[in-house]
Amino acid sequence: MGRATAVDPSARRGSDYAELSRRVRAAGLLTRRPGRYLTRIVLTLGVYVAVWAAVVGTGDSWAQPVLAVVLAVATTQVAFLGHDAGHRQMFRRRGPSELVGLLTGNLAIGLSYGWWVDKHNRHHANPNHADEDPDVGAGALAWTYEQAADTRGVARWMARRQAWLFFPMLLLEGLNLHVASIRAIVGREPGGGFRTPMRHRAVEALLLALHTGAYAGVLLLTMSPVKALVFAAIHQGLWGLYMGCSFAPNHKGMPMPDGDDELDYLRKQVLTARNVRGGPFVDAALGGLNLQIEHHLFPNMPRANLRRARPIVRAYCAEVGVPYAETGLVDSYRQALAHLHEVGRPLRGR
Repeated sequence: MGRATAVDPSARRGSDYAELSRRVRAAGLLTRRPGRYLTRIVLTLGVYVAVWAAVVGTGDSWAQPVLAVVLAVATTQVAFLGHDAGHRQMFRRRGPSELVGLLTGNLAIGLSYGWWVDKHNRHHANPNHADEDPDVGAGALAWTYEQAADTRGVARWMARRQAWLFFPMLLLEGLNLHVASIRAIVGREPGGGFRTPMRHRAVEALLLALHTGAYAGVLLLTMSPVKALVFAAIHQGLWGLYMGCSFAPNHKGMPMPDGDDELDYLRKQVLTARNVRGGPFVDAALGGLNLQIEHHLFPNMPRANLRRARPIVRAYCAEVGVPYAETGLVDSYRQALAHLHEVGRPLRGR
């Protein structure tokens, strides 16, 4: 399960993606929709600012934890805007895309846009590849038998139980994203160079500092230190949980190709991804990431066009004999947890 072979080598055909791309382009689905995105940006940031205004207006009250829950939802929706900007789904030019990414990422939610783009591009280049995809690299969770076997101490104890610990651990994901962002901005290699490539390092550092100061300042000036701590814990914990629950259904439990699987682009993207069924509500709740197959095949496709591309992609995959995985939201989590449980199985016998 940790090293599943994705496809029969005899089925590889490098021209398949070119034909699919031609069909999708002919349907006009790669055309950007800046007007629609401007509306989405204004509405999403408007709600985000309105929630913060409600926090200030509510003052030193134990009603604040309720607003912390609402803010976690609004924060994740802002993060989805940063995701779309990073893929340049909104605007063709790099400048406007980076501006939206820096404002939504660094300033609004305290997440380094440059770090995330670098990490996410590596994920898209080699999805679910344990040695190339940072999302399934060795870390707090073990995604392959090899990673599980290399754990020691507390990490091994966690790997044995990781399926049970997965959702509780997501409550720390928000904190992890903040820490990773800071480390990316200041972290250097032994030779002195910066570890993470970043086009606007000084700007990112300034915006992160402004976010941190504003976040702490608003909470401490609005409510007591105890209530501020409770608010931050709820907000950051649920933001991390929501983010993790939005990304977990997409690849976890799907085949994990290795160096021996020389897949063409179409198969590399389709066979490692999973769609989640649902209508407009699911699209909004998951930021369009529920249409993961279409997103991976066409990363710069506007979010609003992904659902329209789905029948074209699904029919074409059937035509060329490529499995197209799609399931319900609950079952997607079941599959992801089953994979984590299976990877930890050898350790539970020791």
